[in-house]
Amino acid sequence: MTSGHHSRVFGKRAQEYVLILASGDKVRHMTVKPWMAALAFCFVGVFAIGYLLATSYLVLRDDLIGATMARQARMQHDYEDRIAALRAQVDRITSRQLLDQQVVEDKVDKLMEQQMALTSRHGKLDNLLDRAESSGLTGKEAPTVDVPAQAYAPDIKDKRASLSGGVQAIDKLLAGDNKPADAGAPDNSTLAYVPSEETVGDRADRIFSKVTLSLKNVEQDQKSRVDQLTSDAGSAADAIEGVLGRFHIPVPSETSAAKEDEDAVGGPYVEPESNDDFNNSLVQLDSALTRLEAVRSTAESLPFRNPAVGKEITSPFGNRRDPFLGRLALHSGIDFRFSPGERVRPTAPGKVIAAGWTGGYGNMVEVDHGNGISTRYGHMSEILVKVGDTVDRNDVIGLAGSTGRSTGTHLHYEVRQDGHAVDPIYFMNAGLKLATYIK
Repeated sequence: MTSGHHSRVFGKRAQEYVLILASGDKVRHMTVKPWMAALAFCFVGVFAIGYLLATSYLVLRDDLIGATMARQARMQHDYEDRIAALRAQVDRITSRQLLDQQVVEDKVDKLMEQQMALTSRHGKLDNLLDRAESSGLTGKEAPTVDVPAQAYAPDIKDKRASLSGGVQAIDKLLAGDNKPADAGAPDNSTLAYVPSEETVGDRADRIFSKVTLSLKNVEQDQKSRVDQLTSDAGSAADAIEGVLGRFHIPVPSETSAAKEDEDAVGGPYVEPESNDDFNNSLVQLDSALTRLEAVRSTAESLPFRNPAVGKEITSPFGNRRDPFLGRLALHSGIDFRFSPGERVRPTAPGKVIAAGWTGGYGNMVEVDHGNGISTRYGHMSEILVKVGDTVDRNDVIGLAGSTGRSTGTHLHYEVRQDGHAVDPIYFMNAGLKLATYIK
């Protein structure tokens, strides 16, 4: 009673189902509770839904796969097109770089040729400058042969090894590095680094133009200096020839030796050197120096110097009253006051043709200087050379004294041309004019 009352108050209890299975004499039954029925229903529903979904997928799968493949194909085509464009750009830049590399190598070859030409000229210039200095042209600045090519392209010596490395080698040659404009750019925007098209060519043109201009300036400076030396050598030779001409002294021709042996020539055939302006300038300078050396050598062999620098002249050249006879007589030389035993030196190199007692000269030495000119040194107390000796300007030929027709210690200095006495003062004055050209 109490139990029935509670069931009515709290709700009606769910009814259970009983399944009876009969097979012959056997009867079986099973009780199906409500939750079991609900579980079975849910399982059937889930299975039905899964079946429907699987069927729909199988029906729509081909369309989905086709759409996906088509999208992937479009992406692949776009990617391949981008790669092809980048490859074309790389090929174009590479071709440009190869062309620039060849241009750079050709320019470096030209610079090396110019540098070798300047180096070759350096040897010729050294010889000519030494000759110019020895000829008295010492006030000229030597032409410079410094080649600044390496200051702008420090790797020129190893250019072939550098150029073989492609763009990086060219950049190294030009002393610069090509770097991407944006190192942090995404990979999909720069698949490969392509150097700027203008960097190599423009930089090479700029640098090599600067180097070439520098070499041209060096060459022009050299030519200007050589032309100046040529002009100075010609002027000096003209001045010396003018002095020699006053004394009717023949000037040796620079081609005289060639004329003597003009039939004695020969040798293998060699292609002539390039006939450019600079080489012509060197030839002209060589000819001018040869002419200057010839006339300078002639002038240095003649008595144009003072035999007693700073000494007092006690009797000049010309007519005077004879100190012994008291009548007018020709004084054939100049007398210089000397101290007893003072050394006497010749005024020019030559060969001793007389050395000993000679009448009124007393102890006298005569030196032949060629070209019909000789000098005499008289009244010496002692003679230190003998006939046949070759003497130089610094050699001592005797000691001053008062032998022969002499009233006191002095040096009688005499210049003779073709056997006739001439005033030595003319030669000494000419020597003052030639002081800058002869030693």
